[in-house]
Amino acid sequence: MKITRYLHEIRFILPISIVMFLTIFILPFYSVEGYSILKHTTSHLGAQYSPHAWIMNTVFILLGITCIVESWLHLKRFWVQKTLLIIFGSGLILVAFFRHAPIIRGIPYSILEDTAHSIFATIVGVSFTLFAFSAVFIEKTNRRKAIALCIGLIAIVLSVLMFSVVDLAGLWQRIMFIISFTWLIFFLEGMRNRNAG
Repeated sequence: MKITRYLHEIRFILPISIVMFLTIFILPFYSVEGYSILKHTTSHLGAQYSPHAWIMNTVFILLGITCIVESWLHLKRFWVQKTLLIIFGSGLILVAFFRHAPIIRGIPYSILEDTAHSIFATIVGVSFTLFAFSAVFIEKTNRRKAIALCIGLIAIVLSVLMFSVVDLAGLWQRIMFIISFTWLIFFLEGMRNRNAG
């Protein structure tokens, strides 16, 4: 019982999110020559043949595990939200194992792995967006409901921008990561407090 109670008190998502924020802005300086924070995404940081790709992919795995653990600890009776957050976390883990095509053209790479990466990245985006919208139904206050709704809408808008203004895909994705994980910290803290009360 003491171990379970201790686990409930740990803010798993906070330190891992901070590591992720640092990684997506620092690792580009040590990645492939020509990598652009504005144009290239975090998937490119963990891509096939990218230098130090293991760092970004380790962060993806840690984020995924953290989301799965947090969902089990704090979304016990909310099965829809728990399932969506577990799918989101699992997608992050699989994105790390199936890596994006390399930035440098002309290098032989695994098309199958790149295709799988795209599928799992799409699952990550869709499951998070659905999770944010579903959070509206379990939040207690109108303010928190409105924030969850806005997060879902922002995720859609930024996803569309990533595919329509591709030269700024890295910027849109980083904005999405910062907003999404900041809200996720805020949301899980609220759930933790509710369960403790």
